[in-house]
Amino acid sequence: MGTNRTASLPARPLIAMIALAIFIHALDRGNFATAAPLIKDGLGLTNTQTGLLLSAFFWTYVPGHVLAGWLIEKLNARRALALALAVWSLATVLTGFATSFAMLLVLRLLLGLGESAGFPASSKLLAEALPREKLGTANGLVGAGLMLGNGLGVLLGGMVLAAMGWQALFFVFGGISLLWLLPWLAMTSGRKPLIQPTEPAPPAPGYAVMLARRETWAAMLGMFCSNYPYFIVLSWLPLYLVKQQGFAITTMAWLGGLVYLLGAAINFWGGPWVDRRIAAGADAPRLRKQVVLASSAIAVVCMLACALGDTRVAVAGLLGYSLSIGLGPIGTFTVGQTMAGPSGAGKWIGLQNGSGGLSGVVGPLVTGVLIDATGDYRMAFLFAALVSAAGLFFWGVMIGRVEPLDWDSPPQRP
Repeated sequence: MGTNRTASLPARPLIAMIALAIFIHALDRGNFATAAPLIKDGLGLTNTQTGLLLSAFFWTYVPGHVLAGWLIEKLNARRALALALAVWSLATVLTGFATSFAMLLVLRLLLGLGESAGFPASSKLLAEALPREKLGTANGLVGAGLMLGNGLGVLLGGMVLAAMGWQALFFVFGGISLLWLLPWLAMTSGRKPLIQPTEPAPPAPGYAVMLARRETWAAMLGMFCSNYPYFIVLSWLPLYLVKQQGFAITTMAWLGGLVYLLGAAINFWGGPWVDRRIAAGADAPRLRKQVVLASSAIAVVCMLACALGDTRVAVAGLLGYSLSIGLGPIGTFTVGQTMAGPSGAGKWIGLQNGSGGLSGVVGPLVTGVLIDATGDYRMAFLFAALVSAAGLFFWGVMIGRVEPLDWDSPPQRP
């Protein structure tokens, strides 16, 4: 298994706080999409401007992952996570004061920069703290936090919108987010590392070493394809349900929230299920790849349902997509943490998740342009299905067995 280590902080509280941080990460990232119908009308924004604001988050989020990998090595993962959360929570609060497209654009950029360290720091902590056979459960809990943040963000956010307006949404959620820092700083105070290795850890491979490997590029391209439909749904679901399907704000909140709450339940159940299968003798590398491939295949079917079906079929497709986003974090992050190893997990996930974030730059903007060009959302969902299908190749063919890489071996270039 991995490098022998003992945790100076018990693993369960560590995992719980990381899952809560990712919950907050999703809550604050999704606020704008939830409020978009009211912001768009209140500030007189076009669909293209709205798409720009939805994608602007990723203009800093994506390159910020490379900075986050470097910062984690300099500060350590726990401090980097605390700093990142403080930045993105403050950006959320300040969004409530925005009165123009330009102000919203600047704050979306700041939010993306802060949130870029969330997954690299959390993956580094998990890879250091846990043996590989326990990563499924941990990533399932973190994935559940991600989906709960998305779901409750839409559900509770919709209620706040209906009762108090869009500005209050950012004040309330941003202020609550800052409270996470109190227990985290108390838990991690002092200079003692969270993880005490019982044998010397190998040095972290550099970015150049990682980028010389075919597997790194496969994970980066695969994550882009896996995240593309996720960011379409995350960014445009509220507007899609209100403008295309004609649902009221409160109905949108319940239906949109249900997609993510079902995804959270699948994460919560699926992570331990994977670990139990491995403990019972299942081939771990094969099972982890199968989870990723299943997530991609389900996404293809569900995006096609939204593109080609009537209202009932489209809603069924959205609800079915919860299975894809439920399996996704269990597979993709465990693959990265396993192949990179504890020393390289922060940088690998920085590259992998940063590349996945590129779909957040492209997807929301392309969707806005396609909606303006065609008058509805069907072509946008059809394109998302095609991108998801490409992911099956990158995860299934370009990556071999999901096992730790030997960073000293001759590289295989893409």
